[in-house]
Amino acid sequence: MDKFGRVATDLRVSLTDKCNLRCTYCMPEEGLAWLPTEEQLTDDEVNRLVRIAVQRLGVTEVRFTGGEPLIRRGLVGIVAAAARLEPRPQLSITTNGIGLERLAKPLHEAGLDRVNVSLDTLSAARFTELTRRDRHADVLAGLRGAVAAGLTPVKINTVLMRGINDDEAPELLRFALEHGYELRFIEQMPLDAQHGWDRHKMVTADEILRSLADFGLQPDSVSRGTAPAETWLVPGWSAVGGGPARVGVIGSVTRPFCGDCDRTRLTADGQVRNCLFATEESDLRKLLRDDAPDEEIAEAWRVAMRGKRAGHGIDDPTFLQPARPMSAIGG
Repeated sequence: MDKFGRVATDLRVSLTDKCNLRCTYCMPEEGLAWLPTEEQLTDDEVNRLVRIAVQRLGVTEVRFTGGEPLIRRGLVGIVAAAARLEPRPQLSITTNGIGLERLAKPLHEAGLDRVNVSLDTLSAARFTELTRRDRHADVLAGLRGAVAAGLTPVKINTVLMRGINDDEAPELLRFALEHGYELRFIEQMPLDAQHGWDRHKMVTADEILRSLADFGLQPDSVSRGTAPAETWLVPGWSAVGGGPARVGVIGSVTRPFCGDCDRTRLTADGQVRNCLFATEESDLRKLLRDDAPDEEIAEAWRVAMRGKRAGHGIDDPTFLQPARPMSAIGG
């Protein structure tokens, strides 16, 4: 619990800072200086920290992120270890979808509950321009593979960028509805490695909703709770498994949900971040490698979370973008 009474039950674990795409809004074409292998947590260290979070700190949901988590060799084993914990947490992955077609079934068998797949365009040519890689077909195959493996509901994360793909919102929603995916539009956040984010160029939540006016969206009566997405019902469409179809918008910048945040983050090199936009971190890796007992590590984690700020402060004139980009923090 932090000093504002928020309880962190959702753990985001970055398994690597590496990625096999080079999305223009995330990192430069040449990539970044990746973490040295010896600085990254081993599989056993990841498993131990997840166990401490679940069994001593009350975490109930674990999401594995990156970089791109599917390129972590020990991923299936890490998921299996988390699935064996008592109490068992909900387990998910945020991925770009490359390799998911092959890994979806073994991940589901290991205990993974569902996936979020990033997809910003339905155009193969535009995808190549955005990501600097010709892998659009692989992402679509990954989506199909996730459904076939039973990792449902499959969610799609989309970032709209002005003058690049902001004209695709209706087409993307129709695609998701027709295939039974749950679409989440996400406002672009100041977490790019190049520090080129410009609020005035960001497509806002209000603009996204206006672009979907033809769908006649209706407010969702189901409370979002601590979920980051505001959801709307899509009349005339049904979700897979029954019930109304929904579309979500995550307005992290213009509609911040900091007051209900329930997240704690662990980087691939074992640093606790109490906020996505934190400028300070707490080192758990050193405690691990100094053979600290579980309770000492748990207490260090508690102390880190107690220092969480009331909000991310993007609108504050003194706001500083974190030194680490999103690829090194985890989603």
